[in-house]
Amino acid sequence: MDLFEETKDWANDLKPILKKYKGKKHPLDYENTYQLLVMVVLSAQDSDANINKIAPALFTKFPTLKSLSKADAETFMPYVSKVRNHATKTNWLLEIAKTIQNDQNIPLTLNGLTALKGLGRKSANVILREAHQPAEGIITDLHVIRVAPRLGIAKESKDGNKVEKQLMEVLPQKIWSETGMAISFLGREICRPQPKCEECPLNRICYYYLHLRKGI
Repeated sequence: MDLFEETKDWANDLKPILKKYKGKKHPLDYENTYQLLVMVVLSAQDSDANINKIAPALFTKFPTLKSLSKADAETFMPYVSKVRNHATKTNWLLEIAKTIQNDQNIPLTLNGLTALKGLGRKSANVILREAHQPAEGIITDLHVIRVAPRLGIAKESKDGNKVEKQLMEVLPQKIWSETGMAISFLGREICRPQPKCEECPLNRICYYYLHLRKGI
């Protein structure tokens, strides 16, 4: 799909969803940055709903990074056994805990977070946004990967980093923090695999919808 060339001012065009979803908390039901860090790692290739379900028992047993740093795989794994790829994620999280040791030592920069096992740019961008830190990139989860090309703001790609790079090239940095999450919420609620285009607040500028109406 080619970019929708008639639409250039994306900062203005995206205002309806930036307003609709401004400051809305991520669907992962975390209580602090430590919990978010753990849940973001666990949620890779799994659903937020599943991670939310196993989180209460997990954090009752391991309420801090310090407590997690003293755990071993045999103790930790039963709490995440219903998570996809739980054995690998267990190793990542135990290594993170032993590296950082304390909650207050969690790095809140893109480079610091992506240096940790199991944390890519998407996960790091989520943590920075939820921790109210300056954006260094744009959250590009599976919903953004699907929705951004439909809107015409990026070309289709299964590579989240490539989609993120395209978004960063056309959007002003001052809206990076909220834009990724806003597009993600749009994808979760309206622009689903079978999109509800008539309900979409962006249908007047959406490449997919406008061409669909023209029968192209």
